[in-house]
Amino acid sequence: MARCAIGLALLLPPTLASQTPRGSAGLPAPEWRRIGNTAIETHLAGVAAGPVERVWYSSDGATLYARTRSGRILETSSDDSWKPSALTATDIPAPHAAPRLSRTVMPERFATLRPVSGSAHLWYAFGGAVYRSENGGSHWVNLTDFRQQSILGGGFTDLAVSPLSPEQIAVSNRYGVWRSMDGGLSWNSLNAALPNLDARRILTLPQGSQGARLLIGGIGAVEWAPGEKHAWRPVEDAGLAREQALQTALQSVLGREISAVAAAGSYIYAGGLEGRVWTTADGGRNWREFVAEGAGRVEQIYADPDDPRMALVALGARADGRTGARLLRTVNGGMFWDDLSAGLPAMSAWGVAADRVTGTVYLAADGGLFYTFADLDAAGPFDQWRLLSAVLPSARVTDVKLDPAGHQLFVAVEGYGVFAATAPHRFLAPRLVNAADLTGRPAAPGTLLSLLGRKLHAARAGTQDLPVLSASESESQIQVPFHVSGPVLSVALTSIENGLVSHYDLGIALRPASPAIFADRDGTPLLLDGDSGLLLDAMTPARSYARLQVLATGLGRVEPDWPAGLPAPLTSPPRVATPVKAYLDRVPLEVLSATLAPGYAGFYVVEVRLPDIVNHGPAELYLEADGQSSNRVRLYLQP
Repeated sequence: MARCAIGLALLLPPTLASQTPRGSAGLPAPEWRRIGNTAIETHLAGVAAGPVERVWYSSDGATLYARTRSGRILETSSDDSWKPSALTATDIPAPHAAPRLSRTVMPERFATLRPVSGSAHLWYAFGGAVYRSENGGSHWVNLTDFRQQSILGGGFTDLAVSPLSPEQIAVSNRYGVWRSMDGGLSWNSLNAALPNLDARRILTLPQGSQGARLLIGGIGAVEWAPGEKHAWRPVEDAGLAREQALQTALQSVLGREISAVAAAGSYIYAGGLEGRVWTTADGGRNWREFVAEGAGRVEQIYADPDDPRMALVALGARADGRTGARLLRTVNGGMFWDDLSAGLPAMSAWGVAADRVTGTVYLAADGGLFYTFADLDAAGPFDQWRLLSAVLPSARVTDVKLDPAGHQLFVAVEGYGVFAATAPHRFLAPRLVNAADLTGRPAAPGTLLSLLGRKLHAARAGTQDLPVLSASESESQIQVPFHVSGPVLSVALTSIENGLVSHYDLGIALRPASPAIFADRDGTPLLLDGDSGLLLDAMTPARSYARLQVLATGLGRVEPDWPAGLPAPLTSPPRVATPVKAYLDRVPLEVLSATLAPGYAGFYVVEVRLPDIVNHGPAELYLEADGQSSNRVRLYLQP
């Protein structure tokens, strides 16, 4: 077997490091990492982005500028790098005056003309399509439609001709920026690195074989699937469809426009315009209405899934600008609401999430990501609001979500996409989780565990020291000794920060085997081609009858014995003592071997053989040992 060319670095990916000092009662700055990119696959002439309203060239033609629908001005001097521009709205040049043509010679009734400087006969025009005329408008050629479909998506908003050549043109539309170097005969997308992803909401988080999903303005739901490397792809999202159906039904019942809903148990919360919030505790038979005076539209409602009597409501600024963001709290199902807005800057709020145990409340807003501490069990005072997004791109944060266990924090940043980090409140309430998938699944002998929220100095279980394999400010990794037993693993942990020693006693359930397949933080599983050692993903699918190496943990004891914390030998690595099974779309696979991963500590490698015939596309893979199943991961196949 080839040596596994993957190490612990994949578990601790590059992050946006922060030097922001922690307040006296504040949380540590998150170590943000990015999920996906800013491109969308829409089956056009190239990847798409969000809506762009204007494009223009600098006077020397060296720089192309674009103004997005949100008003941000970006610039590029190459095909693949955009950056925020120092220009302001007052610097945007007015389009060249176009000659007036009779309606009979216009390519479309409401088309806009763009003349070419120095040429009386070469004109461009745009509207539903892009056109070119070489005889002063007597005849037009459609440059963007093919078989009555636009290859660039239609809905054009601007066209610019480069001062360098009348054959070099750029256009903008609701799908971004496109450029032609030959007068419109062929087109290239300039959206691959354009930071203009119109992310409105986070719909779902990476989990198992499903990736992160976003709601994109003008497009709908898109997914960054595990193993994806190219772009976000449109999907049908059942949860979004149910939410929209509930909104429609409640608009009929309540007779008002509904802008946000949340349901948990028998409780339903609905929000509308002008700070209106409706609640029902009996599935909709009886409703109670509350109006937050002077507030704007309700943008999002968070209802605690375990106790929906607690809910938080994020409201936007009023249209007249007289009031800013508001955050409301109820702890009794909407009977009473209190305001947690004091200290927030004048802005709109877009999303809210909370951790009930620590009372941490996260708010996505125009000015970034903010947090406070509040009592979420009773009405009471709350702490000051603090900024948590200092090292994120300087843009509106449109949503914030916590995973169900409250371990990972996810934010959507307008234009830039999704970022994730270990939830900062874990500093207040550290947790031991499986390092492979960051869940609270039981541990097993040899399992690699992560401590979320603290930098570890030492760990001990009874009389045995647990090796600390890595440690950062927000996460540390330890390996369970191979000779442990019992129903629970109790671990004494020691951390040192700024000379202050802290001790924690944490426990996690223990099983003889508890398999988990390693995945990075966007859900991409660590699956290798057995012959080439290449990481398999959407761009590098596995082929039929290939040998597949699955990197896992939690497979239990090995033969011969091996000490925890010591990398496995490169030759003849210890074998897993418990029989291991593997399944592809619930069909058993041939397991060739199951050993410790050569050269690494805490990793196991299970080698399987794929069937002679496989279906093209994604499939679900999982392991089983001692009757315990692993997480489900996505494997891309090619016959």
